[in-house]
Amino acid sequence: MKTIQVSVVTPDGPVFEGNAKMVSAKAKSGELGVLPGHIPLVAPLTISAVRVHDVDGKTQYVAVSGGFIEVRPEKVTILAEAAEVAGDIEVDRARAAKERAEKRLAGNKQDNLDATRAEYALKRAINRIDVAAKR
Repeated sequence: MKTIQVSVVTPDGPVFEGNAKMVSAKAKSGELGVLPGHIPLVAPLTISAVRVHDVDGKTQYVAVSGGFIEVRPEKVTILAEAAEVAGDIEVDRARAAKERAEKRLAGNKQDNLDATRAEYALKRAINRIDVAAKR
């Protein structure tokens, strides 16, 4: 069976390395499914879960906070601003971040920049909580 090499990298270093039968990610233009031999492409990612379908039939989840996916026929590289494998996510921290972001959004109707940052933080926290639930 053909596989594709998968790397998820952040500015702090590699988060995930492995081989897969398929990789699914959510780009800004829509959902991508990548199989071995896929045509080359580069696409911006949204805050979402990357699903790595490994050769054992298991699916591993990685929470990514934006970034880019680079696809080559034998390799997928995801360059993310932040990323965490489902098993490494601290759910209590994610829930606390969600609560802080919700409070900032509820209390700050004036400053658009702060509201935008709070919305981004809320999306990241919700994504991390959702991915952690899929362990």
